[in-house]
Amino acid sequence: MTIRAFVTGATGFVGANLVRLLLQEGYAVRALVRSHSRLDNLQGLDVEIVNGDLNKPDLYRNIQGCQVLFHVAAHYSLWQADQYALYQDNVLGTRNMLSAARQAGIERTVYTSSVAAIGVGKLGNVVNETHQSPVEELVGYYKKSKYLAEQEAKQAVKQGQDIVIVNPSTPIGPWDIKPTPTGDIVLRFLRRQMPFYLNTGLNFIDVRDVARGHLLALDKGKTGERYILGNQNLSLKELLDQLAEITGLSAPQKSVPTWLPLSLAWIDERILAPLGKPPSIPLDGVRMSHQLMYYDASKAVRELGLPQTPIRNALKDAVSWFVEQKYVEVAYN
Repeated sequence: MTIRAFVTGATGFVGANLVRLLLQEGYAVRALVRSHSRLDNLQGLDVEIVNGDLNKPDLYRNIQGCQVLFHVAAHYSLWQADQYALYQDNVLGTRNMLSAARQAGIERTVYTSSVAAIGVGKLGNVVNETHQSPVEELVGYYKKSKYLAEQEAKQAVKQGQDIVIVNPSTPIGPWDIKPTPTGDIVLRFLRRQMPFYLNTGLNFIDVRDVARGHLLALDKGKTGERYILGNQNLSLKELLDQLAEITGLSAPQKSVPTWLPLSLAWIDERILAPLGKPPSIPLDGVRMSHQLMYYDASKAVRELGLPQTPIRNALKDAVSWFVEQKYVEVAYN
């Protein structure tokens, strides 16, 4: 019998790659989309689309007839003004989605959390799933909302639901339609709009490995466990140098002191935004860049078999996708 998977966040970056993998593996897919969502990432795919909202009281009706759930959807914003929306969608939306899954008889759920919920190590130390920064030390309302949403998943496990938690790091690759902050870095590099860089670092992973990690978690993950879906820890400078090698474009050679964008972001959000000027630099985003966000994904590699595709491949495919989709018109070697 064909397994029917219910997917939230299917129009987004990770979700679009996950849907493609599910179809490739023979699953039937039903995707929950909001009425105003862009459907570009689902065009031409054999997917049953249902309109709905994570906070609808009768959400379980959309899920009935499915056996497994991938709850990928999340509100991503680093703007402090979005505090309420982040809590409403990420925390209350997750609570409602998991309640609806229970009512609909979902057999197993993979919940997409984030390394944001785990926090960071002191002085840039690499951390794994056993680490947990105190919630008050998580920078910004987005990270706090993902931590609280993960607690909703853990509480549902205590109440008897079969849920596996995955914590993707920073995905790179095709179908980054919005784009994500990492995709925006690639685009600004291609557009020659990055004369300087910040001294920060992240853990990167090919987005298709993230999608595969979701299926591996469904098949092999332990109920209630969290699995970091990550690969390589790189400084931003190292990532930009790889982009330079791929494209033939020159990488920025000078870093900018963090106090400069921090000051600009503070003026943007605290002074100009209340006066009606749309902010351009998120204060919490700059505050996050103070920290090295390095992670150890060996648990997912060992227990799930998470692939570790070279980051260079993911960057190359991201560049090609952005060019093919006409996000950039610049020529590169």
